[in-house]
Amino acid sequence: MKNLTLLFTLLLLPSLIISQVIDIELFASGFNSPIGIKNAGDDRLFVVEQDGIIKIVNPDGSVNGTPYLNIDDRVINSGNERGLLGLAFHPNYLSNGYVFVNYINNSGNTVVSRFVANPPNGNTADPNTEVNLLTISQPYSNHNGGDMAFGSDGYLYIATGDGGSGGDPENRSQNLTTLLGKMLRIDVNNAQGGNNYAIPNDNPFVGNASALDEIWAYGLRNPWRFSFDSQTNDLWIADVGQFDIEEINSVAITEDGLNYGWRCYEGNSVYNNSGCPSMSTMTFPVAQYTHSSSGAFKCSITGGYVYRGSIYSNLTGKYLFADYCSDEIGVLSYNGSTWEMAFSQQFSGNGWTSFGEAFNGELYISGRDSGNIYHIIDSNLSIEEFNRNKIKLYPNPTESNLTVSVSTGEIKDVTIFDLQGKQIKSLTELSGKTINISTHDIARGIYMIKITNSNSNSITKKLVVN
Repeated sequence: MKNLTLLFTLLLLPSLIISQVIDIELFASGFNSPIGIKNAGDDRLFVVEQDGIIKIVNPDGSVNGTPYLNIDDRVINSGNERGLLGLAFHPNYLSNGYVFVNYINNSGNTVVSRFVANPPNGNTADPNTEVNLLTISQPYSNHNGGDMAFGSDGYLYIATGDGGSGGDPENRSQNLTTLLGKMLRIDVNNAQGGNNYAIPNDNPFVGNASALDEIWAYGLRNPWRFSFDSQTNDLWIADVGQFDIEEINSVAITEDGLNYGWRCYEGNSVYNNSGCPSMSTMTFPVAQYTHSSSGAFKCSITGGYVYRGSIYSNLTGKYLFADYCSDEIGVLSYNGSTWEMAFSQQFSGNGWTSFGEAFNGELYISGRDSGNIYHIIDSNLSIEEFNRNKIKLYPNPTESNLTVSVSTGEIKDVTIFDLQGKQIKSLTELSGKTINISTHDIARGIYMIKITNSNSNSITKKLVVN
């Protein structure tokens, strides 16, 4: 288990540095309480609206007029933390069309079910194909968790909250005989024991008469968004705190049966350790922040992803998250010995509720209050030796020909991406301080152009093709 004393060392970088790096660009708008963004293995994004509707956003940012799935009639629409909460596409979705959702039904209980899209590459899933996998009784209206994702092992992971109220009054998170306050792991490709799913044989509590077989980890309060690093498969969980502490947990996907500490601990601090097991048996967060002692007032963490896209190399390997109240985007990075956390500027009026990872690793974020989906960008991609003052890109906007010139070193590579991160054009093994690029074969639109010089320094800028 991780040692508590060594776990938590945060170096808060000056906000100016990070605010110059993390920025957002509007990608799509007009949503009603968007709280989820997922991809299905292609270039579409699927946006979850809390009332029970899922919509498709195309690569150009346009939104399909017909919803992908509408189950508003089955989803409770009252309560700030209830509604349609989770979405996950089967690893073989593009061949079987299986899509899984997590919602609070009209009785106030959690439902995890499967729908089918036919054809799988079509733009709608049939609401009449619902197959119920799990129903979990909810004692209160809050702390429902709801996020879901498939791991690299092919199993479906489901995050559940502690059932609500405040302080986990019935201590459900530490109770292995309830599915609340847990990370669950099930096999959706098989059926077993009268259920529409099976239990993986290597789940940590299989054979334990005092625990439920579905449990993968426990001791969570309200894990509002988790993700797997698409490169390392590490599991990242953002767990919303009770009074003052928001926490981030990160473990290898192979680490099962872990106890993340709630309600014994809130972050690294004792909350209520009456009857709790030894601290040495628990796994503590790799990072945390407080509501009132970490800059702007914060209240609720929204988990994100480790950036693995190809456009913004400065963000590679960094974990991005956000806070619902402060409207800041956080960056967590490891410098070899300690975790470093910093926050962006405040993007007021959004209410960040979810991140989304496109099929190519680019990251998006949803504003529940604004109804907008934004593309996260690195607005300070240059370094001292190769900054914006030493590069020229003209004419921009361009119609048929673009000139790129640098004053430091020589141009080595030039790559043009669309806003989804798809490579449009690549020129390699170049030389010289000035090059000309034909753009007559590039469709009208907004692109990103990445220029790398002979010293392997890179900068990415916006390019408009008319």
